[in-house]
Amino acid sequence: MTETDTSLGYEQARDELIEVVRKLEAGGTSLEESLALWERGEELAKVCRHWLEGARARLDSALAAREAAASEE
Repeated sequence: MTETDTSLGYEQARDELIEVVRKLEAGGTSLEESLALWERGEELAKVCRHWLEGARARLDSALAAREAAASEE
C-alpha cells in the first residue's frame, strides 16, 4: 500500500473501489487505462482488507476479554 492509500478510510476506499469496478464494467477504456484501473482497484481492495482485518482483530479482542471476565465471575 502507498502512503496515500493508508490515509484512506474504509468507506473512502470502498467507494473509490466501487467506482473503479463500475468503470471497468462499462468498458470503453483502452488497455492501458483498464490496466491502471485494475491496479488501482487492487490497491483499494488491500486498503479495505486492512481495515476489515483490523476491525476483526478488535472484535476478537473484545470478545475474548468479555469471555475472560465472564469466566472469572
